[in-house]
Amino acid sequence: MALHNSRIVLVVRTAWVAAWLWFPITSWGSEKPLLLPEVLASVKKMYPPFLAALIDQDIAKGRIRQALGSFDLNLNSGGAQSLAGPNDGAAGYALLDQPLPFWGGSVYGGYTSYADYYLLSSGYLPNYRKNNSLGNSEGVGVVGMRIPLLRDGVIDERRAKLWQAKIDQELADPVILRQYLDFVRAATISYYTWVASGQRLALTEELLRIAQDRDSAIAEQVKFGAAAPIVQVNNQQLVVSREIALVLAERKFQASAIELSLFYRTLENSQPIIAQRKRLPKVFPPQHPIDKNRMTSDLAKAVFQRPEMRRIDLILKKADIDQKLAKNTLLPNLDIGLLAAQPAFYGDTELEGLVQLKMPLQQREAEGRVLVADSAISRLNLEKQFTRDRIVADVRDAFISVDAAYQALMKTRRNIDLARQLESAEQERMKLGATDMLNLQIREQFAFDAEVMCVEAQADYFRAQANYDAAVVADAPTTFDK
Repeated sequence: MALHNSRIVLVVRTAWVAAWLWFPITSWGSEKPLLLPEVLASVKKMYPPFLAALIDQDIAKGRIRQALGSFDLNLNSGGAQSLAGPNDGAAGYALLDQPLPFWGGSVYGGYTSYADYYLLSSGYLPNYRKNNSLGNSEGVGVVGMRIPLLRDGVIDERRAKLWQAKIDQELADPVILRQYLDFVRAATISYYTWVASGQRLALTEELLRIAQDRDSAIAEQVKFGAAAPIVQVNNQQLVVSREIALVLAERKFQASAIELSLFYRTLENSQPIIAQRKRLPKVFPPQHPIDKNRMTSDLAKAVFQRPEMRRIDLILKKADIDQKLAKNTLLPNLDIGLLAAQPAFYGDTELEGLVQLKMPLQQREAEGRVLVADSAISRLNLEKQFTRDRIVADVRDAFISVDAAYQALMKTRRNIDLARQLESAEQERMKLGATDMLNLQIREQFAFDAEVMCVEAQADYFRAQANYDAAVVADAPTTFDK
């Protein structure tokens, strides 16, 4: 049975090694211990989801350019041909129209072949004076401007879209920062999971070695009749069970290395790197108790710097623009303009002042837009309040988690000391014949479990620290460049 179990373990281990070798490993070269800063540098420079997040900056720039298109110079041209009636002939015009980036105005100028048409592109009513002193078959040059006094003066659709596009550019930074914090936290957790699984693998190997060494000693005792054969069978069964545990520990280590490779990449072509066991650091970094006086300052820092708050503030700015634009629609159109016209060959220059008033008698659409904008701002203010509360809760919870993880870590170290004392005492009793193999195996397992628990406690401490750093935006840049 023991031989059969050993063959099973060998087959399973061989399969995992084959899978491990098949997986594309980019780099085998480095011998130095892999430390967290090296992994995080890879995340900042080569992690594909983070690079994809940086593209939001380009998208925001494109939206600004798109909004600026509303202020592009326009060419308006057209013509007419009389097909029937007392008047015959043709007329045409070509005007350049330039929207102004301030106060919603525009200027225009161009040429028309018939004076009765020269107001068509000014935004006002056509000129109905049939005996216009400018009328001639050679055409008229016109220059004019239009300024709104009420509606579309302080704000209009074109400027509102441009202002909001600029806010969208600012919005890219908190969106990227939120993803950056999440990626760094995930990479940190993955790294310490890899370190912990590597140390657990080493402990499992040591536990197996103890059983294998004892098996050789028991075999000699059985050979000379100093021990019963069943004692050797019992220890061989323990060896097999520990070999199985080793296979599982190897699998867990391999899985953690593969998970880490998502964050740890080559700086040349962003290919995943499977971190080799020889790069495992021998120990975790030092652990320190968290300063209980820092939470107040960290809370203030988090509320001020967390990207969620910045994001809502910017969205509120966009909503404020929507509100102003909605209130703008309640105003009547009262536009004034100035138009100068000069015949091509003869006649006097004519200068006209123009006024137009347009006002809907019902304002249901405008009132509805104002209601929507006001409601959106009220909703965002409530979200901002809850977001602040959520951030405070996150920081407090993360702070407590770090403190609890440190306290638990100290307890696990004390647990190791006690387990080792009991194991040593059981070994002495075994030499004196005062106990049996089963009790010694139990003490060995307890000592092993205490060691593993300490390893996991250290990993938990650094995982909790990663969550706390993300909660208080520790050492995070405020802007990002591609």
